[in-house]
Amino acid sequence: MAIPFVDLKTQYQSIKEEVDPAVLKVMNNCNFVLGQEVKDFEKAFAEYCEAKFCVGVDSGYSALELALHAHDIGPGDEVITQANTFQATALAIHYVGATPVLVDCNPDTYNIDTTKIEAAITDKTVAIMPVHLYGQPADMDAIKAIAEKHNLKVIEDSAQGHGARINGKRVGGMGHAAGFSFYPGKNLGAYGDGGAVVTNDEAIAEKIIMLRNLGMKVKYHHDIKGFNNRLDTMQAAVLGVKLPHLDGWNAGRRQAAAWYEEGLKDTAVVTPMTPDHMESVFHLYVIRVPSMREEFMEYLGENGIASGLHYPIPIHCQPSFSELGYKEGDFPITEAYSQQIVSLPMFGELTKEQVDFVCDHVKKFSDQNW
Repeated sequence: MAIPFVDLKTQYQSIKEEVDPAVLKVMNNCNFVLGQEVKDFEKAFAEYCEAKFCVGVDSGYSALELALHAHDIGPGDEVITQANTFQATALAIHYVGATPVLVDCNPDTYNIDTTKIEAAITDKTVAIMPVHLYGQPADMDAIKAIAEKHNLKVIEDSAQGHGARINGKRVGGMGHAAGFSFYPGKNLGAYGDGGAVVTNDEAIAEKIIMLRNLGMKVKYHHDIKGFNNRLDTMQAAVLGVKLPHLDGWNAGRRQAAAWYEEGLKDTAVVTPMTPDHMESVFHLYVIRVPSMREEFMEYLGENGIASGLHYPIPIHCQPSFSELGYKEGDFPITEAYSQQIVSLPMFGELTKEQVDFVCDHVKKFSDQNW
């Protein structure tokens, strides 16, 4: 048996009869940039996120950057985020001219440790950017309480959080704005790149509409200096077809996670946990291994099981962010976990037979080596 890390082909085959006509419609209409499908998807995704507004952009990175720009965050400002996130989180902060200020992760959820946020706040702090890492919601209640106390903005990095819930409410509409990624491998993925900013603030939405389109709201009327970060009509058409299926695919991921949890309970690996009041969408299924990670991943590969690392090098250990001045040992949980994490196959179409196959091989390696 060969088990891919993500199976986009199986997903495509399941919606082929819906998605092919949607793509052909765009090709026949030839309205390839900011066409009607973009507006339709924006409306549908805002409603899905239980928010008022959605603005489609060209990537998840652009969504974060434009959300920061729209809140006038820039040079001299500091934005707090977590050390164990993907590079794009910190890059968005950097490229608006602000400084990323890092915080260690919660040892149980892998999200930002809310008990450490206030110690990182200075008179330059203007925002917190929590990450719904691996599809697990960040502790937004605690984050929002801190932000209100210190008059800070909250920009959610929801690149991996499509459909996740806290106390029944979707992530993405809880802060001042949220950035989503529609990279093909995401829970809601396009057939190319794409992203969106979700917000309940009409003024922010209107500003992002201009920022994504060279500063224009009306053609050739440039009210502000903007960028070229538009969501392609073709991608919006694909996303519009896929959105109604998202909850079903997320349910499939949660079922696969439950099978993993049961199948790995007698092994030496540490499986992910989700607080009772939260609903993860398991964009990734990340375990921790006690040792021999490279050998473990090699063993899985030899037996037809794909695996991954998300993320093996923390932000503060990347050469690209050496100017931040952090050193090894500053974020001990993040650093320890970066040496232990392994992502197992996870997608909505995973079968119990496939999960059992993975678990059987994890058990064999665990019994022999740990």
